[in-house]
Amino acid sequence: MRGNKLSQFGQQAFFVGPALLFFTLITIIPFLMGMYYSFTDWNGVSGQVSWVGFENFKKIFTHDPDFWSSFWFTVRFTVLGVILTNVVGFFLAYLLTKPLKTRNMLRTIFFMPNVIGGLLLGFIWQFIFIKGFATMGDITGWSFFNLPWLGDATTGFWAIVMVFIWQSSGYLMVIYIASLSNVSKEVLEAAEIDGASRMQVLRNIIVPLIMPAVTIGLFLAISWSFKMFDLNLSLTKGGPFKSTESVAMNIYNEAFLNNRYGLGTAKALLFFLIVALITVIQVRITKSKEVEA
Repeated sequence: MRGNKLSQFGQQAFFVGPALLFFTLITIIPFLMGMYYSFTDWNGVSGQVSWVGFENFKKIFTHDPDFWSSFWFTVRFTVLGVILTNVVGFFLAYLLTKPLKTRNMLRTIFFMPNVIGGLLLGFIWQFIFIKGFATMGDITGWSFFNLPWLGDATTGFWAIVMVFIWQSSGYLMVIYIASLSNVSKEVLEAAEIDGASRMQVLRNIIVPLIMPAVTIGLFLAISWSFKMFDLNLSLTKGGPFKSTESVAMNIYNEAFLNNRYGLGTAKALLFFLIVALITVIQVRITKSKEVEA
């Protein structure tokens, strides 16, 4: 009996061990080291690490308005990004589950932006906002195209939101397509026989039945929005005057440009705790609304 247990343990260690080892080396150990450095005054270069306790966290809450400005920007961006990305992804999926001849091609087209790297995508859209929109403005005379899309705080914010939605909604579309395809046809036919309108079917039957997909979509969108860095770097670099600086960019600048690695990791740890709390609340709320067909 004991030999069988040892054999099972050996098999589990053989299959799980390498993945667990790399996960520990790549994720767990750096996370624990980051927690340690958040209580130090290390510059990220020298071998001397000074323990300062909670001084970094006190500085964040009392003498760092730039961090809270970037945090407020990230919160506004996340609210709009999460809602609009999921709404666009869901309605794309809803339309592309209909019997359209070109739906497979359209699914591919809408998913393609997600394949392009964030930095490359940002530089492409930077060219579009600066050169493409200016040309369209000259041709059409519409003031919309002549706005300073990347040179103003307001338009810069909306430019990042637009590109984020364009990039991310295709991925969520695939998740919603998979969920919509599993909705029982009998239930939908019964609703139609009872005289329910399309909006009533959508609101009272389809949406409750795909709530597991909504849970996943919201979780992913919240994670992507809060961690957004590459689009921010390639489109506006946080400008003008840090008005479009995300928290991720603020942390990067603090640690690697200002050489205050201890303060940067303290911000990262605080940011992690806030995002973890928000995602746990979101998952619990949406999980409670899931129903069975």
